Amino acid sequence: MTMFTLRLGRFVLARFRPHVYVSYGVLWTFALEAVAGDHWRPSPATVARAASVVLSLLFLRMLDERKDLDYDRVHHPDRPLVTGAISVGELETAMALIIVCVLALNAPISVVSVNLALLVLGYGLALSAVERRFPAVRDGLLLSLAVSYPVQLLISCYLYLSSTASVDWRVVPVVLVFACVFLHFEFARKTRWHGDAGERLYSVALGPTLSGMVTLCWAVAAVVLIMQLTTTWFVVLLAPPVLAARRFFAGASESWPLAAAMAFVLLSYLSLIAYGLR
Repeated sequence: MTMFTLRLGRFVLARFRPHVYVSYGVLWTFALEAVAGDHWRPSPATVARAASVVLSLLFLRMLDERKDLDYDRVHHPDRPLVTGAISVGELETAMALIIVCVLALNAPISVVSVNLALLVLGYGLALSAVERRFPAVRDGLLLSLAVSYPVQLLISCYLYLSSTASVDWRVVPVVLVFACVFLHFEFARKTRWHGDAGERLYSVALGPTLSGMVTLCWAVAAVVLIMQLTTTWFVVLLAPPVLAARRFFAGASESWPLAAAMAFVLLSYLSLIAYGLR
């Protein structure tokens, strides 16, 4: 067990950097709860939901590592599953433990929370099976995004429905805000001026100019939705993506500036949390 724990810990540090993914999961939870209701304050249930989100993200990362093993052998030979730093069997054991932990975290909250949390993990497992059965779903970047992205929507729905007593019209724009913020970052990290034909880059699939335009449009859509929800002049949030777009389209940066994309995510979520605590 000690060796398994050490190997798993090294995998997490390499492929699920806590300062990035844990922070992201916690901010996602707090920000969505903050904008979903009025006069929001964090509670013990908020902490449980945040832990559940982080564990779900780790679960999905493990599924992706297993799914991308053949691709990583060619393009990322230093990754833990390729080098043998951790085995497929050990990853599957860890995923089973995550399911148990997610159940334990959500059981005290509500039956709805349990069912929605399990739906997130179940969708990931079902998607993994589909991708093994149909390689085109796994290998086509845009098709893969279309079928895999709903799991992010399910996490947002889990957070909203688990934290609110009733469902109203706000659920749609709230979920869409977080979808747009995530997709801005997703496109930003896979947009470059140059890339090999076999690389999984949106700039390879769409062309660098169109990929950059789509990246910027996701940020604009997110800010428009945030202003609609909060009736607050949050247009200043567009500063990082606009500056990044200027650098990228001017050719001053080979890839979309990732620091700006991360800043946009951070500022958007912190603004929503501040709005909820007003």
